[in-house]
Formats: sequence, C-alpha cells, structure tokens
Amino acid sequence: MIYPHFLESHQQRSTSTKYRRTTGWLLWLSAGLLTTQAVAQQPTLNQVLDQSVRQYPFLKSKQAEVSSAERRLQASRTDLLPIVMLQDQYNYATSNSLNNSFFPNEGTNISTSGGVRPFALSQASFGSYTSASIEWRAIAFGRVKAGINVAKADLQRSQADYENELFQHQVRTIDAYLLLLINQKLVQIQRSNLDRAQTFKRVVDSGVRSGMRAGVDSALATAESVRARLLLLESQQREQVQRLRLSELAGQLQSGMQVDSMGFYSSIPNGVFLSDSLSPKNPTLRLFQSQINLSAARSLATQRSGMPLISLVGAGNARGSGFSNQGDVFLNNQINGLGYQVGNYLVGVVARWNLTNLLRAHQDYRADQFQIERSRQLFNTQRLQISRQYQEAETQYQVALEQARQAPIQLRAARQAYNQAKSRYESGLTDLPTLLQSVLTLNRAEVDGYVSISNVWRYLLLKAAAEGDLSLFMNQVN
Repeated sequence: MIYPHFLESHQQRSTSTKYRRTTGWLLWLSAGLLTTQAVAQQPTLNQVLDQSVRQYPFLKSKQAEVSSAERRLQASRTDLLPIVMLQDQYNYATSNSLNNSFFPNEGTNISTSGGVRPFALSQASFGSYTSASIEWRAIAFGRVKAGINVAKADLQRSQADYENELFQHQVRTIDAYLLLLINQKLVQIQRSNLDRAQTFKRVVDSGVRSGMRAGVDSALATAESVRARLLLLESQQREQVQRLRLSELAGQLQSGMQVDSMGFYSSIPNGVFLSDSLSPKNPTLRLFQSQINLSAARSLATQRSGMPLISLVGAGNARGSGFSNQGDVFLNNQINGLGYQVGNYLVGVVARWNLTNLLRAHQDYRADQFQIERSRQLFNTQRLQISRQYQEAETQYQVALEQARQAPIQLRAARQAYNQAKSRYESGLTDLPTLLQSVLTLNRAEVDGYVSISNVWRYLLLKAAAEGDLSLFMNQVN
C-alpha cells in the first residue's frame, strides 16, 4: 500500500528531478549558443578596418571638412559672374532737400541731394524708386583666378588631410588588433601556467602531508601558485584595456570584443620589401606638400589683390514722387507718388585701383613668403623623420625575424629543462627551488615565443607606415 504522503513526496522528487534535468539541458544549450555566437562574432582584421573607417567619428569630421572645402570652391567660382543688384522701394518721406527721399543700394542713410527749401516742412509725401545695376569685372589681372586657385589648393589640402588621417587611423587600428591578439595569447599562457602551478601545489601538499616532503616545499609551492594567479590577473587586465582601445578605434566600445587570430601565429612574413622610404605616395608627405601649395596659392592671391579692376557697368532706374514736375508743389493725389514718373539708364567702363591697398598687399605678400618657407621646412622635417622611422623599422624587423627563429629553440630547451627538473624532484634528486626556476624559464619561453612573432608583424606594419603603403602589410596577411 502506497501512503498518500509518500506518493506526494515521490511525485515532488520526480518533478524536481525533471526540472533539474530540463534546466540543465537549457543551460547546456544556452552555453552552446553563446559559444557559437562568440565564435561567429570574432571579426577578422579586414572587418575591423572596414568598421573603423565607417564609424570612427574623427574620420567623419575630416570628411565634413572636405565637403566644406568643395562648397567653398564652388562659392569662389561665383566671382566670375557679373554682380547684379536689384531694388524696389516705396516710401513716405519729407522733402526739405529733395522731392522725396530714397535709400541708395545697400545704404542706410536718407538721401540729401537736391535743393534746400527756404523753410522746413513737416508734411511728407509718397515716393517710389526702382533700380537695377550690373557690374562685370572684365579685367581683374588674375585676382579672381587667384582666389579660385586658393580654394582649389584648400580642397586638395583637406583631401590630403583626410587621406593621411585615414591612413594613420588604419595603422593604429591594425596595431591595436595585433596587441589584442598577443594579450589574448598571454592570458592563455598565464592560465596554463596557473593550472600547472595549482596541479604541482596539490602534489607537493600531498607529499608534505605524507611526510615525504619538507614543509618548506608547501610554502614555496603556495607562493608559486599565488604568483601565477597574479600574472594571470595582470594579463587579463592588459587584455581588457587593449580590447577597449581597439573597440574605440572601431567606433563602438565593446567590452567583450574577441578578434580572429587568422594566420598571424602560424607563419611569419616572407618576401623582399624594396622602398626608398620617401615615396611621394606617403600620405603624410602629401599632406605637407599640399600645405606648401596652399601657402603659395594664398601668396599669389595676396599679390594680385593689389592690382586694379576694370569693369563693364550698366544701370537703370525709375522714380516717382508725390510732388509735381512743374513746380515744388504737392500733387493733389498723394498716392500718385507710388507710380513712376521718370527713368534713366547708364552704361560705361569703370577702372578702380586702390593705391593704398597696393602697399598693404606688398607687405602681406612678403609675410606669405615666410609662410611658404615655413611649410617647406616642415615638409623637410617630416621627410627626415620618416626616413629615420623607416630605417629603424627595417632594423627592428630584421632583429624580430631572428628572434622569431630562435624562439622555438628556446621553448624546446625550456620544456626539456622543466621535464628533467620535474622528474629529478619527484625522484628526490633535486630541491624545489631548482624546479621552480625551470618553471619560470618555461613560462618566459612561452611568452617570448608569441611576443617575438607578434613583433615581426608589428615591425612590418611600422615599415608599411613609413612607406605609406599598407599593402606591404596586408598582402602578407592575405
């Protein structure tokens, strides 16, 4: 006979067991999905570069500068067009010095031309005035063209500035990508080192408890385990910092960003890289050269600003007044002043030359010549720095290649020394400090192996940056 309380308890346990199994399966599936998603979200270098170019705000600001320079160039070309000015006005004014006043073009004063009355009148009348004028600077002795050339040079400088910033940003992004890769590897190394230290500590503690080992060995093993844990924490901290830096360069902060190691640790670059390190395609040199061109264009525009202007002009106007043309009397109907009564036209050639401005333009031109010299010396300074950077990168690259070739030899020797020291310690033929020294040597060799390979790629990137051609690096990656 099954008692009710026993049946209820059995059913509860069965339901609890099923719940735990269901929960376990859900957790397992969730872990599997998260792992798959994490693997799927590991971007390659090309994907990170593409994202950084599209999303980094500072690059967008440089693109806006280029667009602004394009609009300024279009605006400067309007100086080739004639100046056309129209106005139409209706007013109500007194006439103590003129039968109705009017505002001249772009003026703010009341016109005072005409005769003066023997006594002042406060009565006003309506008036109207319409005018149209056109001026075409037919001969400007290069002033307009020089202004357009300044706008062109400014656009070229803005484009060179954007291309240089884009190139430098790509270099920074690739370098951050490589640093994140090596920090991820260092975390793996230090985690393996911690597992090794903890396993060894358990063996030593067991030996101490059985009386086969001295108590000091347990203390030394504990210290080594703690040291390994501190190294792991330090490497994890550096990895997280580098991950945030890379995600910032990519235009979106991601605290959990993981990147694809691709083939960086399975091979090292090969091939011969020929360059004079002063290639004109270097975006930094192009930027400084564009600054020289802009300074020269501004200098020429300053010089031409002192030249005269010869313009073809034409004008016409029509005017109405509340006063009669037959005498200085008001019209019977004041509203008639809003209509036109007389009209005039004018055509001619106008030559203007501001001689005082010629003196100022001469001094400004001399000042601009010093700006050109400044830009030229900045270009020479930058070219000198790039030459030095390229030679340094070449030296460091060759050294890094040799280190990468020697690193496997160091690692094999360190592993052999560790295995021998471990066997001798387990056999009682050596002491624990000797074994711990071999552990340190093995850990350093593991770190040096990955760091040396990473340095080869980073110095190759430095060479490509000095050359101004990222294809030197990307062709080796692909």
